[in-house]
Amino acid sequence: MPSTELSTLVTLTTGVTLLTCALAVAGLHSYAAGRAQRRALVDRLTATGQIPPAGRRRLFPTLDRRLRRTQLGRRLELRLAATGLDITPGEFTVYMLTAVAGLWLTGHAALAPFFGPIAGLLGSWLAVQFLDWQRQKRIEKFIGQLPELARILANATQAGLALRTAIGMAAEELEAPAGEELGKVAAQLAVGASMDEALGELADRLPSRELVVLVTTLVLANRAGGQVVSALRNLTETLEERKETRREIRTQLSQVNMTSYAVPVMGIGSLLLMNGVKDGALERMTGSPAGQAAVITAFGLYALGFVLIRRMSRIDV
Repeated sequence: MPSTELSTLVTLTTGVTLLTCALAVAGLHSYAAGRAQRRALVDRLTATGQIPPAGRRRLFPTLDRRLRRTQLGRRLELRLAATGLDITPGEFTVYMLTAVAGLWLTGHAALAPFFGPIAGLLGSWLAVQFLDWQRQKRIEKFIGQLPELARILANATQAGLALRTAIGMAAEELEAPAGEELGKVAAQLAVGASMDEALGELADRLPSRELVVLVTTLVLANRAGGQVVSALRNLTETLEERKETRREIRTQLSQVNMTSYAVPVMGIGSLLLMNGVKDGALERMTGSPAGQAAVITAFGLYALGFVLIRRMSRIDV
């Protein structure tokens, strides 16, 4: 009897072992087939230009993954995508914190301990302003390419090409940033995204009135059909006129914009000059609550002046 039970146990163990080995082999085969299919898909999309080739090795991948799971990280990723910078949210966060720490220590050592936190806040504000400046520069360049984009789409649709094909053709012919952004739209359309979703994401990345008008025209033409060629040609003329108007306004307001930046620079320069004339003056001035309140009030007034000048010089066309 014991020998029979032992034989049964050996048979059961052997069967479970063989089943486990078979499942392991099947799992490895499925994993290898999936990796091969993914590699083939990436190679095919890279060869057709629908996705860019592999670039540099990304830094701080763990922090980047955690940031992308948060709402703030997703907003930062969208803003970085609008700037066209080859940087991840994790890398930008580390660089910004490094700059903030450096400015904090510099303000603490060069001026006074009270100015350390102020310099750190200034560093974070400058980082955000840098992203806004890069995005605005990319938007302005994209707006300058919109008349040519509308002309290419009108010619392609007049030749009988579908709107999806026309967008892919425009992505190949136009330079960055229009070529890159349209390449992203074409890649989304190639993997099954709708025209509304792909163009809507483009308008979210590069918000402007001109792009919203173009996107609305393309979406309506894709939904209902109609005179898309004549609409695009009329839109091309309108975009050309708006382009010239924006250039004239930018030229007229260039001096006002420089004044908005000169006001806070003069305030910071006066502090440095005061500390240079009499060493330790800032440390003694900020050693009392009244001096600290005066410095904070002065910085607040400089910031208010900067904002007011920028608001008064903003003209929406």
